[in-house]
Amino acid sequence: MSTLSSVLNEPVAREGNVFRKTNVHKGRKVFITPANSSMKHLCYARIILDASTPKVHFDNGNEETGLICLQGEVEVSVGKDRFKLGERDSVYITRGSSIDLETRASTDIAEFSADVDNVYPLQIVRYSDVKDDKALHFVAGGAATTRDLNILIGKNVQAGRLLAGLTISEPGNWTSWPPHEHAAMLEEMYVYTHMPPPGFGIQFVYTDREEPELATIVRDGDAVLMPRGYHPNVAAPGHRIGFLWAMAAHRETEDRQFGVVNVQPEFSQSGSGLEASRK
Repeated sequence: MSTLSSVLNEPVAREGNVFRKTNVHKGRKVFITPANSSMKHLCYARIILDASTPKVHFDNGNEETGLICLQGEVEVSVGKDRFKLGERDSVYITRGSSIDLETRASTDIAEFSADVDNVYPLQIVRYSDVKDDKALHFVAGGAATTRDLNILIGKNVQAGRLLAGLTISEPGNWTSWPPHEHAAMLEEMYVYTHMPPPGFGIQFVYTDREEPELATIVRDGDAVLMPRGYHPNVAAPGHRIGFLWAMAAHRETEDRQFGVVNVQPEFSQSGSGLEASRK
């Protein structure tokens, strides 16, 4: 496995790591793949359906897929399996699947995927089960860093590379604090959500602790990628910063571990804030 010094010796570029307004279209749109970004495995698409565009079909090929319902209700068909997802429900879908989505009203779905060699079973994750599990849903942080953390596709799901969840801060607070990184095991992206205008946040991604390479304003629908480096963020006063986080393990199965992080040494005294997930 790569050492901490080796994964942090290459600066983080802006190009291929910042994507804007991924929530302003209809239908299914693929925004991020290894072909147009800094990711090696992780892909992201957004599916927005309503009365004018009520359904979509796609095949996931050699990629495992995670769908997270952000709004509304959607009917999902995966081969012969049919089920509904409501707000904050998720599903893990096996590679090589034929997938159909349809809504009777409107729905907003985040789609994350990653290439895998092995086959893992279809698994539906109800948010009602997540929020009752203290290792999957917990409050992290302290003064000025409090946030609500939800692990939607984690150790509760058998998968090859994918991990995903939802974090929402208290107004004006920092999240992903203390700053941490996990690039030897996992690449990551944040897709910002639950941030109605005029709310915004500031996202940092850096390997240089003295002169951070990337510091950018983020709003609802934007996405920022973390191929490596520390990645804290902060919400504007009076507003929350919320984001879907998705990660892909570099080594299939072996590196798929949430909460195994390297905290920036200057802030290591306070722990990672993710200890509850390891129980």
